Amino acid sequence: MTERALGIESVAAHGYLASATLDGVTYPGWSPYVDPYLTPVPVRVERRILDNGPVTDVTSPNITCNKGGNIPTTLFASVTAGTQVKFQWDQWGSSHSGPVMTYMAKCPNGCATFEGDTVWLGSQADPAWGSDRLAAQGASWTVTIPKSISNGEYLLRHEILALHVAGTLGGAQFYPHCVQVKVTGGGSANPSGIALPGSYVATDPAILTQLWWYTASNTSASYTPPGGPVWTG
Repeated sequence: MTERALGIESVAAHGYLASATLDGVTYPGWSPYVDPYLTPVPVRVERRILDNGPVTDVTSPNITCNKGGNIPTTLFASVTAGTQVKFQWDQWGSSHSGPVMTYMAKCPNGCATFEGDTVWLGSQADPAWGSDRLAAQGASWTVTIPKSISNGEYLLRHEILALHVAGTLGGAQFYPHCVQVKVTGGGSANPSGIALPGSYVATDPAILTQLWWYTASNTSASYTPPGGPVWTG
């Protein structure tokens, strides 16, 4: 599932996924500056991340689920197909534009052995300035799990792409997060998807771009977020 929209990120502070709410239950995300130092180290529904900084190499394995090794967790969040998921970031400002995107990838033989480098699919798109809205909503973002998606274990990948220094190759900043979920109450749809890494290309005009081009007075300017085709479910 992909919800995509243009957006804004803070110049002074990066961010990370603080929690995700599914079926009325709020699950903490992986806190990179707290969780590694707790005893015992907590188990989260989100796969571990190293810090709150970006991934800038779209060919790196880190583009899938961030820096942290993409190590499966043993915990899952349960979610009913057709319901909403709320992502809450620890913080996000409003000074740099870029898309907000959310994807799903089914774990074919369970998420314990799945690294999520293939079959990411998208279902929604939003033409607004996404992370500007995200910041205005208290650093939160809501998406809907497609009603017809088949039941099973999935990686739910939520991401902000900051484009404030994307005018140079490798300047775009990706902030992906992967949450393990179990979908129930779904249908029979098993759509094909894209590869991550693979789908994002460093020279894509959605990734290598100049923000000054996108102004209200420039009616010829248009922006299409990177990633695969939208699947409505």
